[in-house]
Amino acid sequence: MKNHEKIDILFEDEYICVINKPAGLLSVPNQGKGKSALTILEEIMRKKGTYSPKHRPLAVHRLDRETSGVMMFALTESAQKKIMDTWHQMVSERLYRAVAENPHNPKKLLPLSGLIDDDLAFNAYNVGFVPKKPYKENEFEKGKKEFKTVPARTNFTTILRGKTHTLFELSLDTGKKNQIRAHLASKGYPLAGDKNFRAKTDNFGRLCLHARTLEFTHPFTNQKMLFEVPEPAEWKVYVEKGDSHPAEPGWMSAKHGGMKKEKSFTLGPKRLSAKDKAHMNFIELGKRR
Repeated sequence: MKNHEKIDILFEDEYICVINKPAGLLSVPNQGKGKSALTILEEIMRKKGTYSPKHRPLAVHRLDRETSGVMMFALTESAQKKIMDTWHQMVSERLYRAVAENPHNPKKLLPLSGLIDDDLAFNAYNVGFVPKKPYKENEFEKGKKEFKTVPARTNFTTILRGKTHTLFELSLDTGKKNQIRAHLASKGYPLAGDKNFRAKTDNFGRLCLHARTLEFTHPFTNQKMLFEVPEPAEWKVYVEKGDSHPAEPGWMSAKHGGMKKEKSFTLGPKRLSAKDKAHMNFIELGKRR
């Protein structure tokens, strides 16, 4: 099994399961197919003999494929319904850590803490983004496809600001797809390793976004529960040192279909046709050879 297809189970009882999801793994199957945290957890339960149609993993929230960290699954339909109906009441804290590139213009640096509350829209590939204002409700970027915006609120705190990157801690008042990535990118802070928002650095070969903390009240026992998995320690070191020689993002390489800069070369002399040769005397022809 590949590294990004392994999950760590942090807690499990008859109602819920909390895991640490690796980056590069879907939370749930895409259109019912493919490896995901849900299907891998299902395989683990089958091997342990705890799986049944009435006792199986069910999604209650998601993390983007490229995002790592703490997430929860319900194990019964009644648990799933209760968790989803009371999510905002039972979950007291969800914290993320992210490494983002600093804006090119120092005047556009974000304050040490604050709120980003720009509405989000979604393009044809279901990637969330902050549309430029002013925008018309029935305009989609430069086209005429209909789109709607949805409210989104992201709280941020600066953990460490380096010369080239910043380590943020973030919490969400709304849980929209790509919310953190879109909000920070709209302020000139694309996350390191983020293909969708054209980050210039990819030092870790992954999106630098991690769901660090999940705190909630157990939906059936009412016990206060806190799960925390720190982000990779090298992220802080990276921000402290700065990146004077950024690694080329993987999506820019020829291997992934990107545009590589071609080596310069000089064209040789033009090859002569029979017609050219017929119009040249033997001295000119000898020089060209």
